[in-house]
Amino acid sequence: MLHDALLIAGKDLRLELRSRVALNQVLPFALLVLVLFAFALDPDKSALTQATPGLYWIAVLFSALLALQRSFAIEAADGNRDALRLSGLDPAGIFVGKVLAVSVQLIVLEMLLGIGVAVLYTTRIEGWGLLIVTSVIATASIAAAGTLFGVLAAGLRVRETLLPLLLLPVLAPVLIGSTRAFEAALNGSPSEGWPWVGLMSVFALLYIVAGVLGFGPLLEES
Repeated sequence: MLHDALLIAGKDLRLELRSRVALNQVLPFALLVLVLFAFALDPDKSALTQATPGLYWIAVLFSALLALQRSFAIEAADGNRDALRLSGLDPAGIFVGKVLAVSVQLIVLEMLLGIGVAVLYTTRIEGWGLLIVTSVIATASIAAAGTLFGVLAAGLRVRETLLPLLLLPVLAPVLIGSTRAFEAALNGSPSEGWPWVGLMSVFALLYIVAGVLGFGPLLEES
């Protein structure tokens, strides 16, 4: 399974490096979201400071939707999904590979957005340990749930609009947990954020297990 996962992850990442869709479209979209939030709340600096964690993760989540749709748009072209079914690769490995590829893209995006938040919102970043662990777990949750629901919506004509409708309610606990953990880290009280990290870890594990077990049947039906 690990070998198949690395093959799929390598394929998707090489395609992104060549196409530069994430660099030329997803990243500018995420930065634009942050800029618009800054314009909307700029008159009230205190409100902008308090809302920074939530605005950051909303920008990440919206950008993740674009990355996930791109991940399955690749497989929809030229009958690639049929080739993937006939490849003999372990479906669980395909799932893990796509999760890894999306996670790598999101981690890079989150790092660049963190710089954008520090510059645009003049936010002083503290609690690095909590921030890093929160980002890793939240990214794994978003990538796993997105990949699972992405393959579910992949075979439908309305997949571009159906994926957000399916995914956003499922990821609400992750959005809340990551926002609260970031708030605790930025406020200098990381001990208050670790329980939220534990809660997100449970959701991440559930999404990953569900994907490993259910991706194969969903891929066959898509």
